[in-house]
Amino acid sequence: SLALERAENDDAAAQTLIGTIYANGLGVGQNLALASSWYAIASQNGDIAATFELAQLYQNGTGVPKNRQRAAELFNIAAEAGHREAMYNMALLHVEGIYAEPNLALGASLMEKAAEAGLAEANYDYGIMLMEGVGVPPNQTLGANYIGVAAQFGLVEAQVEYATFLYLGKGVEQDRAEAILWYMRAAEAANPVAQNRLAKLYAVGEGVPLDLQTAAMWRSLARRQGLNDPGLETLLISIAPEDIKRAEERAFYWPGETPDERGPGASVLQQSPAVQTRLINRP
Repeated sequence: SLALERAENDDAAAQTLIGTIYANGLGVGQNLALASSWYAIASQNGDIAATFELAQLYQNGTGVPKNRQRAAELFNIAAEAGHREAMYNMALLHVEGIYAEPNLALGASLMEKAAEAGLAEANYDYGIMLMEGVGVPPNQTLGANYIGVAAQFGLVEAQVEYATFLYLGKGVEQDRAEAILWYMRAAEAANPVAQNRLAKLYAVGEGVPLDLQTAAMWRSLARRQGLNDPGLETLLISIAPEDIKRAEERAFYWPGETPDERGPGASVLQQSPAVQTRLINRP
């Protein structure tokens, strides 16, 4: 192919493309060892995307023997060239202090750069660092702002955190109506913490209409993901049996139509989003 011809003529971008083709099995059999070879060549020729991809392979031990020290070295090269995911990973490595120099201030600086480059996870983590004063002077207002940006990007855990800040007035002006909207977004994305908190609000009618049946529905959804809250059980102790039954039906068919509207069918309960690995694995 043209890409292979260019790769064999030392075109770094083409070499990275060939590496990606083999890494993902795009039209060819997946071959991570061959992908790593092409990434290594492209990296040597100065392609930063290839350097980052090669670092990931060493980080995970795919296509090459697992070597987190080598991964850190490659992440650092890419970070110094301005690769935002590499900056994020190096920030975490500096905070961890095992495969990179223990340096909270440097970690915070890199995290800020990755956040300013538009990486949702970096906005969230830098916000937490500001809230807790990790590597930077504590600043709840600025921290809440970064976490709010991450929430706007769609990072569900940030949406839950930001909702809590709004609800409590922590780092932001208290706005419980907006807090409930953020809890709702996260709950609809199948976050069990948000579902549990919505259940409590409906159980007491705080910021939303008092509705034990809806509270029980959100409780059921959170329970399915392993979140049990004795305090919520106490709030729902007076719920009528028919409301419990209806709540379970609504949870079974959530999200979407009720059984009466759609008829019997398989559950469409959304699965909980995968927990962030805290090492970005995609460019």
